[in-house]
Amino acid sequence: MNNLHNALKEKVGFGTAPLGNMFREVSEEEAQETIETAWNQGIRYYDTAPLYGAGLSELRLGEALSNYNRDDYMISTKVGRVISNEAEEKEGLFEDARKNKVITDYTEDATLRSIEQSLERLKTDHLDIVYVHDISPDFHGDEWISKFDEARKGAFRVLTRLREEGVIKSWGIGVNTTEPIELALELEEANPDLCLQATNYTLLNHERALQRLMPTAQEKGVGIVVGSPYNSGVLLGGSHYNYEKAPSEILAKVEQLNEIARDHNVSLKAAALQFSTAHPAVTSVIPGSTRPDRIKEDLAAMRTEIPSSFWQELVEKQFISPQAPLPIRK
Repeated sequence: MNNLHNALKEKVGFGTAPLGNMFREVSEEEAQETIETAWNQGIRYYDTAPLYGAGLSELRLGEALSNYNRDDYMISTKVGRVISNEAEEKEGLFEDARKNKVITDYTEDATLRSIEQSLERLKTDHLDIVYVHDISPDFHGDEWISKFDEARKGAFRVLTRLREEGVIKSWGIGVNTTEPIELALELEEANPDLCLQATNYTLLNHERALQRLMPTAQEKGVGIVVGSPYNSGVLLGGSHYNYEKAPSEILAKVEQLNEIARDHNVSLKAAALQFSTAHPAVTSVIPGSTRPDRIKEDLAAMRTEIPSSFWQELVEKQFISPQAPLPIRK
């Protein structure tokens, strides 16, 4: 894991869920231009999943990256969903996805099928990182423990074997909550390399991760990749918070953060990215976009110097925990 940890450290990756037509339909031309821009800006870590557009994100990513040397970039994808040729009506986040039916399944056979499908769509013979996707309460409610157990007996064992065989280089858990990762880190037979945690180590949400997940990850030597650092866009003025319509109290909190940011002449995008990457357990942050200019903004935001007075005010006004590592430059 250490080589992978070092390769990702302090770098911005690219989350490609939006390229699966999340929230809106994205043209093929726009998708390819976005990936090309990410590449030209120096991004070399790309995250995707079968769920994103019923394979659409993987197809688009595979098409774009096939133009480059496979040794020059890293891909992470996910297991837990198998894409069927059977059609289904779409709704929710991916209502504009491909019509292929998405089947949730964490068993050994399904994991192997998922890997095989992903390799084909991504036009590659190996995967750098594979996350077990959404074995969490937000997707499965009270049944999440039984789904986790299905993955423990199926996907975990398969991914460990594939790692030994060299088909994948590393694996972990990819979820929007902290509990499944915390549980996996305590299992001797799991032994993940790094985990993707979306929405819960951000300016808006970080208390539980800070107190429970991050210390354990550091102790175990497991890196954390931060997904959705803008909490589905609400931190940047969007209407969605953690993949749902943003409630009024969250919008009010974002406005308060914006007021403080304006007072210090700070971009909230820069603050969000730099906060999420300041913790030593974090290996990378992977904001997603379908617009080329946003990728350039993300990378520029990481280089922006933020005054310590801004962070101090956020701590004093209890927007961020006093225990959170801060990106204060000396």
